[in-house]
Amino acid sequence: MTKMTGMRAEATALFQAAIEAADPARAVTRALKQGPLRAEGTLFLIAVGKAAVPMMRAALAQVDAETQVEALVVTNPENAAPVEGARVLQSSHPVPDEAGERAALALEAMLSGTTQRDRVIALISGGGSALLPAPARGITLAEKARVNSVLLGSGLDINDMNHIRQQISRLKGGGLLATAAPAPVTAYILSDVVGDDLRAIASGPTVAPIGTRASAKALLERANIWDDMPASVQAHLEHDAPETPRPPAENHLVASNRQSLDAMRAACPEAQIINDRLEGNVADVAPNLAEIFRALPEDAPAVLLFGGETTVTLTGDGKGGRNQDLALRISQEKIAGEWVFLSGGTDGRDGPTDAAGGLVDTNSAARMTAAGIDAKARLDNNDAYAALEASGDLLMTGGTGTNVADVQIFIRR
Repeated sequence: MTKMTGMRAEATALFQAAIEAADPARAVTRALKQGPLRAEGTLFLIAVGKAAVPMMRAALAQVDAETQVEALVVTNPENAAPVEGARVLQSSHPVPDEAGERAALALEAMLSGTTQRDRVIALISGGGSALLPAPARGITLAEKARVNSVLLGSGLDINDMNHIRQQISRLKGGGLLATAAPAPVTAYILSDVVGDDLRAIASGPTVAPIGTRASAKALLERANIWDDMPASVQAHLEHDAPETPRPPAENHLVASNRQSLDAMRAACPEAQIINDRLEGNVADVAPNLAEIFRALPEDAPAVLLFGGETTVTLTGDGKGGRNQDLALRISQEKIAGEWVFLSGGTDGRDGPTDAAGGLVDTNSAARMTAAGIDAKARLDNNDAYAALEASGDLLMTGGTGTNVADVQIFIRR
């Protein structure tokens, strides 16, 4: 095994350690260790997100044998699988579809008529925002999907995007609490957002909204995408609504990006966590990271870890995602020595592609040039996938069944 091959294998192993630390079933089992789940009336179990299937299986295993249960899972097709004792529905991510709207209606129907004797357990993971679209009155699903598409290419961070999504939805921003009332709600949440703000994870179905319609409009205006909003959405956001009292919920964070970073450091004690809130546009993040790498002593080995969620501004019609874009940009930087850099989404999916991200090294740029790839042109067209594919640098894991945002690993030996 060459030195470079060894470093690439090491980076891949650390990435796998990050994924395993966010195992949804283990996280839920740990959270429910106090005893069986019970309800005086009916126990309603709802799992929404990319990790919904394993979270539901873990919760069902903890239900008291005498308790009446109704269970619903909503997840993306790649992570869908049968769950004994639960109904499993599939919907689209990252752009909402009609199947997701039907899933939202099914959830609302399931919770209609709940009483104080019932109990609702919500198992929430990343992706839930798009997977369970319930447009506010007067807004169609197609219009809501249009908003989502614009947001994904706007450069706004995940908190700002969810701030806006909440204000045009029936279930987000605490809407599930209103739907479930008067039954008490307990949520177990796997975080895919930087800082673990529960209001932003899956757009916060069991917590208070991030802001108001007016503040959502202001965000869209500052991002210069207000004019791209459908007329129905503009009309909805221009008329702020009075706050509706919603019953409180118990919210428990069961897994997060920071926990995955800690797991990577445990697997490699010499590793250093440099930044657990890596944010910003990849065009700005990449040169900043490169400066950190260049500042390292050239004769000293290093393993640097980062976690968070960057953004990409769409200017072309190519194929890729934020992690692929970041990896491609790093591959073009001048960094001394032999090194590897991995940037990957812990869900195994970076943007609307089948890659988790990119794993580049000292020689990636040369391999791209040899393959006839103009890296700058590919970046300008948001076409990082093709460039990384040509150099053999796509990070391919398949769907992982979890989602705690992204991690980055730099290794020099």
